[in-house]
Amino acid sequence: MTHSPDSGASVAPDADLGAAQAPAPDWHGRRFFGQPGPLANLFSVEMWERFSYYGMQAMLVYYMSWTAERGGLGIDEATATGIVGAYGGMVYVFCILGGWIADRLLGSERTMFFSAVGIMLGHIALALVPGVPGLILGLVLVAVGSGGLKANAANLVGSLYAKGDQARDAGFSIFYMGVNLGGLVGPLLTGWARQTWGFHVGFGLAAVGMAIGLTQYALTRKNLPSTVHGVPDPLPRSQYGRWALIGLAGLAVVAVLLLTGVVNVGNLADAVVVLAALAAIAIFAVLLTSSKVSAEERSRVKAFIPLFIGTAVFFALFQQQFTVVALYSENRLDRTLFGTEIPMEWVSSINPIFIIAFAPVFAALWTRLGDRQPSTPVKFALGILLIGAAFLLFIPASGFLAVPLLWLTLILFVMTMGELMISPVGLSLSTKVAPAAFPVLMVALYNLSVALGTALAGSLAGSYTAENEAGYFGVIGGVTIAVGVVMLLLAPAVRRGMRGVR
Repeated sequence: MTHSPDSGASVAPDADLGAAQAPAPDWHGRRFFGQPGPLANLFSVEMWERFSYYGMQAMLVYYMSWTAERGGLGIDEATATGIVGAYGGMVYVFCILGGWIADRLLGSERTMFFSAVGIMLGHIALALVPGVPGLILGLVLVAVGSGGLKANAANLVGSLYAKGDQARDAGFSIFYMGVNLGGLVGPLLTGWARQTWGFHVGFGLAAVGMAIGLTQYALTRKNLPSTVHGVPDPLPRSQYGRWALIGLAGLAVVAVLLLTGVVNVGNLADAVVVLAALAAIAIFAVLLTSSKVSAEERSRVKAFIPLFIGTAVFFALFQQQFTVVALYSENRLDRTLFGTEIPMEWVSSINPIFIIAFAPVFAALWTRLGDRQPSTPVKFALGILLIGAAFLLFIPASGFLAVPLLWLTLILFVMTMGELMISPVGLSLSTKVAPAAFPVLMVALYNLSVALGTALAGSLAGSYTAENEAGYFGVIGGVTIAVGVVMLLLAPAVRRGMRGVR
């Protein structure tokens, strides 16, 4: 669900892993599960941010597609799923902006703080501003803020550990657990609030959660290492004007595309797919041509390209939890549990339950196996195969009038096993292979692969109906399994290109 770092990729102790792995203080004070004390601060703020984000996201497609009589906006279902995909994709596209601001203007810590403020204001807008204006304002603020926060959270966690510290992957695993605690509780509480009092109370509850996380972070941010308060590659003041003009030009292009109808609510997800692909090409070009990137770092960036593509394919299916699976939960699922019909938002909490249960198992397994564990490219291939198989599992239930909740739970379990092979491993890897001059931008590039997949999830969802679900799930699942097989065949070459990073 949460696409945050975890254990799962090991590295040679003498590898040059860049600024994200710069020497960190040796923490002798308060510890958190045996880890540096400030990890507790980052654990908490990310938990509350995920509480608010997924609490809101679980309701979003219903808020847009339900009629006004039911408290919704009356938007067509296909359009609503496209908007959800586009919005989710833009969260990760804005990681680029968050990474650039952190690398060149504010540093990771301040960028994360201001991003959290934007997220809180976005949830407040959804709660208090009625109709489509509130939807637009709220989603833009949450998307921009979440992008900035996602681009920097992993770098802040990484800053707590010295290069080669074997406790680092375990620390990422603990952080990942906090993320999923928020992802578990958020849909449960906001779904209950929506069912009891309506959508805007649910959105308000998400705002309260983010406010708690922001307050806690504001009180503890001074305890983070001094390195994250600095700017790795400061932008010269002489270039401020040029970049301001570039930003204004970008906004002008967006305005023209919207006003002329070239980009509209009907093709918004497709537009984000194109934007994410072009942005990825541009970032890869910068990383591969910059004089600040060494030959060894360049080899690792090249090896990351097939992993980028594989991640996008994975999340094109996985992120349909908030589009196709959300509609499936409303219309095709028997949600009776112990004699009571549960809110459809609660289905979104099944994935984090499995994450919380199995992330420690995977972390312990990788630790136990050590150098005998599968390489990162192999884990990626296995994750893609699992998500493809999960979609094929929808087919046997296509003839049911009301699909048993237990069957969807099984499907989500298989999807989660795939997530644990890709999401935590991939983001942890991106911090390890990052060139020294671009520590946060490499994390943003990984998140951009999720953007591409998330937007594709919205585009694909427009083709889903209850009548064609067997064909829909069969084609998408089959194609994804084929991609997984190709990734498995490419794994040895990718591993060699990663130069010591497993």
